[in-house]
Amino acid sequence: MVPEAAARPTRAELRVAAREQSRAQRRDAAKAATRTALLRVALPSVAALGVAAAAAISVQGEADQQRAQAAGRPSEEAAAGSSGPASQESAAQAAQAAQQALAAGDAAQASRGDARQPLSGAQGTPDTAAQAVAAEAPKPPERPKVSLPVTQAGLGEVFGAAGTHWAKRHTGIDFPVDGGSQVLAVTDGTIRTLWNPSYGYMSILKMADGTEAWYCHLRSYKIRKGTVKAGDVIAFVGNSGNSTGPHLHFEIRPAGGGAPVDPLPWFLAQGVDPR
Repeated sequence: MVPEAAARPTRAELRVAAREQSRAQRRDAAKAATRTALLRVALPSVAALGVAAAAAISVQGEADQQRAQAAGRPSEEAAAGSSGPASQESAAQAAQAAQQALAAGDAAQASRGDARQPLSGAQGTPDTAAQAVAAEAPKPPERPKVSLPVTQAGLGEVFGAAGTHWAKRHTGIDFPVDGGSQVLAVTDGTIRTLWNPSYGYMSILKMADGTEAWYCHLRSYKIRKGTVKAGDVIAFVGNSGNSTGPHLHFEIRPAGGGAPVDPLPWFLAQGVDPR
């Protein structure tokens, strides 16, 4: 008998078979990818555990050697005994202790970082530090509003004194200081200079209210004209004009060109005593 020819698969059967084959290939590929990923993760972990275990065994071996030396046994026996089951258990304990030490070290490092934060905050900003330094720095002395015309107090002839040296009476006060002594501006104002046969070389200080201070019998000028402040050096004591010796003749004249007044009450009213 002639064998019957095998029946050809239909198109539907071919499509089903193709889908089954594709699914099988995808499953195989997924399994291969999973195995590759597991190997990539497991290999470094195994290596790290191996390093940690080696370190733990080394630490445990040193500890056993120290205990053996303390007990009087040779270090070789301690090293030989470290290869048994008890040593493996000790190595596992040492690895666990090493992990705990690492965790404790991380916690200590974090706590040190937390402790440093208040320190950085307590230092303050640069502006605050600069203000503190400026507050502690000594302030320069304030310039006086009124000064004596010379650095040395003490009067000679006073205002209104009678004598052969004056046509009527003394029109100012005298400061008996050495020739060349500094003459100072008694207050803020403007300076002008002139020559007078009786007063000799003169400096005239005009104040803001128009009052004038006359400095007479000078030797020389330091400032001939311009603005000055109280205490500035404006001239030097001399013996020029109608004078019997080096001294400073000082007068106060009211604004508007009035007659001279006693300078002593004017000084005392300003809180300065020239006597």
